[in-house]
Amino acid sequence: MVTWLLIIALVLAVGLFVGFVAGYNKLRAADVRVAEALSGIDVELIRRASLIPSLVHTVQTFAAHEKAVLDRVTDARAAIAAATAGSSVAERSAAERSLDAALAPLLALCQAYPQLNSSNNFLDLQRNLAETEDKLAFARQYYNDAVATLNGLLGSIPWMFVAPFTGVSQREYYQTPR
Repeated sequence: MVTWLLIIALVLAVGLFVGFVAGYNKLRAADVRVAEALSGIDVELIRRASLIPSLVHTVQTFAAHEKAVLDRVTDARAAIAAATAGSSVAERSAAERSLDAALAPLLALCQAYPQLNSSNNFLDLQRNLAETEDKLAFARQYYNDAVATLNGLLGSIPWMFVAPFTGVSQREYYQTPR
């Protein structure tokens, strides 16, 4: 009888250990997926920011007197670089919102300068920006999906009992700039 109780206790202990290891690995993998998704956003934000100097130069060629607009775009580009170097999702979103606000008047200049709108370089840059925006939207969605998965695991049984041992905590969602 004692032997059976020992065997049952041993099987339960091994089962709990295997469950703990599986939960630990699952939570750490979800955390890595979130970090990878956030770096995907950074890649697209940096790609977008790297298009800005060419865009500014092209617009400057046609509209050199629009210095305030060009300076605002340059400052917003610097804010993107600083935000991607940090760890805050909110900073990234705010920097992206600032860049969107600065780009709108810059892109609107093509209405005032028809020769700018017919420039192949400007049209190519607009196309690249649009493509980058699409990739950025996908990267944001991928990140938010990864965060939803991680946060869901952290709040569900049995993973919530393993979470304190993993060092993994809930992550914030990426807010779409408006």
